[in-house]
Amino acid sequence: MSSFTSASSSSSSDSESPGPSGLAAYGWDGALEDAFSPHRAAGLVPARVAAVDRGLCDAVTASGPLRAATHAVSGPEGGPCTGDWAGLRLDGPDGRAAVAVLLPRRTAIVRSSASRDSRGQVLAANVDTVAVAVPLTARAAPGRIERLVALAFESGARPVVVLTKADQVPGTAEAEADAAAAAPGVDVVACSAATGEGVDAVRAVLAGTVALVGPSGAGKSTLGNALLGADLLATGEVRESDGKGRHTTVRRELLPLPGGGVLIDTPGLRGVGLVEASDGLERAFADVEELAAGCRFRDCAHQAEPGCAVLGAVADGTLPGRRLDSYRRLLRENEWAAARTDARLRAEQRDRVKAISRFQRQLYRERGRDR
Repeated sequence: MSSFTSASSSSSSDSESPGPSGLAAYGWDGALEDAFSPHRAAGLVPARVAAVDRGLCDAVTASGPLRAATHAVSGPEGGPCTGDWAGLRLDGPDGRAAVAVLLPRRTAIVRSSASRDSRGQVLAANVDTVAVAVPLTARAAPGRIERLVALAFESGARPVVVLTKADQVPGTAEAEADAAAAAPGVDVVACSAATGEGVDAVRAVLAGTVALVGPSGAGKSTLGNALLGADLLATGEVRESDGKGRHTTVRRELLPLPGGGVLIDTPGLRGVGLVEASDGLERAFADVEELAAGCRFRDCAHQAEPGCAVLGAVADGTLPGRRLDSYRRLLRENEWAAARTDARLRAEQRDRVKAISRFQRQLYRERGRDR
């Protein structure tokens, strides 16, 4: 039995209730009900996508979980992803339920695709809180924290930094301070899922739909099980040689949390490329942006310009030079990604124009033969 089925069956009293009220545990609210009204009138049933496979997905409805086909869905590019709200047609092809439409996403965690083309990959949709898991057993990587926090802010969700495996280190104060410096204004909590220490503190800063993100071996699934109160997520050993773990989570999966809210566990991220994340970078580096407002020149690049407040802050130790370097690096990456996207859109527009021209030429030829 899958963890999705097990978790769903544990809330049978809710899922068996009539209407969409059984979806309340998964985040259904009045705004979604209003948005879904025309789809209900068309005979569709509301559902939340819990996990996605090739051509199929696990979906939870007010009547319980089911498998649905995803071949004929209309909605966001790329098809459904974990966390999407959908309209199902229960009498789909071959008697199987089918996803007919996806509701607009309130938020979406998007990174550059594995192929590094200009199209982003949606990791999870309609997420309220992104829990960035950082293992205390590995060397601190503030740049990775900054990157994931920017990704979370760009999605529209609220980031939280969770320092895991606190039981395996002598203390956490220094690591918490370093994480707070890399993520100003973001909640930072240390915990040990193995002993339970700090798990309640983590639970207190999470709200709504929570996505766990971070590298393999960060303890995401172990933390997820602690939050779920049961071993529903697969966990694996971490190599002692480099502290890295195997990808025990192979797909994104959505499960209801006992105290309210929903959890999405994600596979370990080896690389996280940004895609059009200007807003996310501004919020992740709000301290740099605030300093930049005091620069003499409005278009200051913070390189060697006179009167640069950012360079002044680096010089007097107010702003770490490493943080400015990270800011510059992520800005360059984001500008490159935006340029790639613009080039792709221009190419697609040219292809559409060419296709229309070919159609018109063919139409004129056919008309000429009919005369």
